Amino acid sequence: MNWQGHRIHLLAAGSPSSTDRVVLIHGFGASVGHWRHNLPALAPHARVIALDLLGFGASDKPVSRLAQEPPRQGAVQYCFDLWGRQVADTVRQLLLTEPGSGPAQPRVHLVGNSIGAMVALTAARLLLAEGFPPFQVILIDCAQRTLDDKRAAKLPGWERASRPLVKQLVRQRWVIAPLFRLLAQPAFIRSVLARAYPSGAHIDDELVALLHRPSTNPGATESFRGFVNLFNDHLAPELLADLSAAIPPLPVRMIWGEADPWEDPAEARRWADQYSCIQDLRVLPGLGHCPHDEAPELVNSILLEWIKGGATQRT
Repeated sequence: MNWQGHRIHLLAAGSPSSTDRVVLIHGFGASVGHWRHNLPALAPHARVIALDLLGFGASDKPVSRLAQEPPRQGAVQYCFDLWGRQVADTVRQLLLTEPGSGPAQPRVHLVGNSIGAMVALTAARLLLAEGFPPFQVILIDCAQRTLDDKRAAKLPGWERASRPLVKQLVRQRWVIAPLFRLLAQPAFIRSVLARAYPSGAHIDDELVALLHRPSTNPGATESFRGFVNLFNDHLAPELLADLSAAIPPLPVRMIWGEADPWEDPAEARRWADQYSCIQDLRVLPGLGHCPHDEAPELVNSILLEWIKGGATQRT
């Protein structure tokens, strides 16, 4: 798919007769392959699209332009609005008909993991403002973005004190290039997966390869530079508040690994108590940051329950 002059990689499957449309949005550094155990289970029940965000997977990886830098031909500012617009445009172009043009308007379900969950919330807000609200948003261990400037006051003192230096360093390409080469090594990827998947399930050569392969593509260092400089972007509470303010609130449901080493499920519980848009929260014992890949049978059953269901009552 060509999107604003860039090549976007899509993987589509499923039942063309179903009115349900599911969009799967991966997390940082991943690709459509991270839905390897989910797409086949969902496809018999809905039309399913998994897409690589710009800068990741098999999609194009343009040169990064940080917020403080002047425009540059071909460069992009990697941010949630960019990725949210990509998803919203994909939904509009490939999955929706114009309102009132058919007997059954498709029901769009946005499903995202980690930063993909943030992208799903951003896309939902865009689609809502444009009169094409999705049926629901499903967040899987949504990124809480604890390093954002707006949350800096909650960091330990030494982290607050070192932030100006760290932020200055990660802007520099001469710092980013060797750092990326170190982090993109298969051995390092496997060590991170050991934390992300505490049960150890499904950490295999296929998973390591699908996470490592995009890092070898031209431009991968640039998209990494763009991502690690997201120090002032959307936070989930801001987006959840907007979806809660809609009439009626746009339904959001959440799946969370109780043993997620990075995204605290206690924060998810606070969101569920605070925002009226959140209809359900399932905290899964023993699972980590990517439960859809660590325990796909369990997560697929929850996703199908929510996708096939028509109710939006809070549970």
